[in-house]
Amino acid sequence: MAPNNFKIGVVAVLAGWIPSITAAPVSSNSDQTCRKTSVAILGAGMAGITAAQALHNASVSDFVIIEYNDRIGGRAWHGDFGKKSDGSPYVIEYGCNWIQGLGNPGGPENPVYTLAKKYHLANTYSDYDSILTYDETGFTDFSGLIDEYGTAYDKAAAKAGRLLVQNLQDQTMRAGLSTAGWNPKHGDMKKQAAEWWNWDWEAAFPPEESSFIFGVAGSNLTFNQFSDANNFVIDPRGYSAIIDGEASTFLTKNDTRLLLNTRITNITYSDHGVTVYSHDGSCVSADYAISTFSLGVLQSNAIGFSPQLPGWKQDAIQNFAMGTYTKVFLQFNEAFWPEDTQYFLYASPTTRGYYPVWQSLSTEGFMPGSNIIFATVIGDESYRIEQQTDEETKAEAMEVLRQMFPNVTIPEPIAFTYPRWASEPWSFGSYSNWPAGTSLLAHQNLRANTGRLWFAGEATSAEYFGFLHGAWFEGREAGAQVAALLQGRPCVQYGNDRLCGERKHYDPLTGTSPLSQYTLLNGWAVSSLYESGDD
Repeated sequence: MAPNNFKIGVVAVLAGWIPSITAAPVSSNSDQTCRKTSVAILGAGMAGITAAQALHNASVSDFVIIEYNDRIGGRAWHGDFGKKSDGSPYVIEYGCNWIQGLGNPGGPENPVYTLAKKYHLANTYSDYDSILTYDETGFTDFSGLIDEYGTAYDKAAAKAGRLLVQNLQDQTMRAGLSTAGWNPKHGDMKKQAAEWWNWDWEAAFPPEESSFIFGVAGSNLTFNQFSDANNFVIDPRGYSAIIDGEASTFLTKNDTRLLLNTRITNITYSDHGVTVYSHDGSCVSADYAISTFSLGVLQSNAIGFSPQLPGWKQDAIQNFAMGTYTKVFLQFNEAFWPEDTQYFLYASPTTRGYYPVWQSLSTEGFMPGSNIIFATVIGDESYRIEQQTDEETKAEAMEVLRQMFPNVTIPEPIAFTYPRWASEPWSFGSYSNWPAGTSLLAHQNLRANTGRLWFAGEATSAEYFGFLHGAWFEGREAGAQVAALLQGRPCVQYGNDRLCGERKHYDPLTGTSPLSQYTLLNGWAVSSLYESGDD
């Protein structure tokens, strides 16, 4: 997720050492005698590892973690890119890149930031005032539009808060911004770019496709509760070092409870247990299972459930949205952009969100001397470039850079790459978003267990959806609740609150207008239930 655009301070952290966690080899189980365990944890990302840690902390050590990839970390995914002067590669993050909402002195601290300090994760501040703006003719200063949006957003946010408190009907973020005085025309590409910088870059969806109430509330819960500070991770071990570090507190080398390279194909569940079947013919039979699959995986029908998930659960899965957030990386022999500037905002003359935000990694405090710059696209533009070859996308990106810097002869990049998140079978997207018209109760149906199959991840976090710390909170809570059920404890204490037993779900979810109001008085003169040929 991209950072919320606020001015923040510097935190410099040195890299440290974390024990390496490896898994025992997976063997085929030809006679279908399933491995028995108390809890099967499906996925080894932040939510899965945090759930396992919560079980461990509750003295439940009989669990198995099943992971599609050959590594721990999930969507905290990094890779080698380009070359340093000594020939070794740089490390870039394909997935999450920021620690968002660090915390205030004396106030609550973001648990991800706590882990970053614990494991000496190298990170540096993002200064959103360090920005230059461009269009197809080169540099042109429209940065004042960013402030204009901010003024309207503050007004809109106050209204969103009133709607939530008074239980009034949700709107789109577009409606909320428009009534607050921000409604850019389709052809005003500079305003469109300023809006993309402020909204789309964070939500991975445009305002038309985002909830007004919960979009604002989600931002407030991170940036007002913790802080408005965001730090960019630049650790050569990768962002996943903090997840590896936490895993090392309860897993050992070649731990037989960690099954990597294992693709789950089917899950059977009931009120008595869960059985998980994998592509290699092996299976795990558990008293409980905690699914940390991404919302995109759940929406894709890549995994079969028996019995089928109940209607209220299927509706919840399909009702929420999975965004795609794509970073396009280029390395050059030398930097031709101002290296003392962090961000460059481009307003395409024709297309909203066309390679709009560029970030320099060659800037001091990041990867100085790397000559790396990257652009970010989301949504339809992400889907579009995923269908292209690298060469086609590189040509588009280079055309934009040459428009932005017309007085510079820009050479071809010496390295180029980007992930294809929507096509990754273990994620099918980057992170979740709440569309307009959803409700807290509808989201609770996404969180709720079905039999002994539980769910956790950033998408199940009502407060922190889309954020890595959302996955941390949800994994911890699901693990603690399942541990309590295994041990016969009725409740789990969270501060002054208690969580007891299974998670509640709501079936049916009621609408906003009873059938009695569908009348001529309200502009509804004919029944929509009418069928041609009825008597």
